[in-house]
Amino acid sequence: MSTPAAPPPGFVDVHAHFVTDSYVRQARAAGHEFPDGVPAWPGWSAQAHLELMDRSGIATAVLSVSSPGVHFGDPAAARALARETNEEGARIVAEHPGRFGLFASLPLPDVDGALDEIAYAFDVLGADGVVLESNAHGVYLGDPRLEPVFAELNRRSAVVFLHPTSPVCWERSALGRPRPMVEFVFDTARTVTDLLFAGTLSRCPDLKVIVPHCGGALPALADRINGFMRLFMPGDREAPDAVAQLRGLYYDLAGPAFPRQVPALLSLADPGRLLYGSDYCWTPAPAAEAHAASFDTEPAPVAGTTWRSLTTANAHALLPRLAG
Repeated sequence: MSTPAAPPPGFVDVHAHFVTDSYVRQARAAGHEFPDGVPAWPGWSAQAHLELMDRSGIATAVLSVSSPGVHFGDPAAARALARETNEEGARIVAEHPGRFGLFASLPLPDVDGALDEIAYAFDVLGADGVVLESNAHGVYLGDPRLEPVFAELNRRSAVVFLHPTSPVCWERSALGRPRPMVEFVFDTARTVTDLLFAGTLSRCPDLKVIVPHCGGALPALADRINGFMRLFMPGDREAPDAVAQLRGLYYDLAGPAFPRQVPALLSLADPGRLLYGSDYCWTPAPAAEAHAASFDTEPAPVAGTTWRSLTTANAHALLPRLAG
């Protein structure tokens, strides 16, 4: 009698979002009625998310707050909102053991507030990492003002999930269209390039950085960035190998991964650095389900693996708590 085949491993979704009624209410009050030019806020509940996960074969989803983040202009309010959303995320994780993780929000560009929230998120809430928007009111991640934040995250060997937001020039550059379509892709590349030029990645080798959306524009721009860094590195610093540093980052596969983005990403990133991402709840459930199903029909880049087994093993190595 043959032994039944083991079920395929469930995805670990490192790019999954949640919203709360309180968060949406505060964002709207701050002027984000149409967040990043999207026509409406999504709804979210743990139950609906779990049902989507079960339909799509997702074992665990790491929750984070998406753009526009938690800082709407008032530092005290941003600290309070970061704490509120992080505590709510931790409560959801505790209520559904093994199904959810948490990337905590920080009230950047408030450095002191961010340092306080890092300590609380890791030491009290047990967060799996932090989420950083690509810019905070125009302060990009290579800005020297943020050096204490990255030093502390590096000290903790933290997982840092990058998430794009609207650039400061979106009123002109977006041409009236939703910013996630094009602006997010380039703001991701902009902030990673800023980290490279600032030397942050060199100074913080223990950071575990996840770049979203198949790397955004980075696979196409990597060689161009590398060349310009060699020509125009500020000061007397020797330019690092930008391509090598980009290879050392992790990349989630949220967004339209096939047929073009994943092959482009594989020209830059090692398969051991690829992670699954759904972008639910900002990606509606039917599209998220179709996205998950697409990985079951595409060959994996490593012999003897599937996209499920490959990305799940990568996620468990990066986030061992989620391996059970």
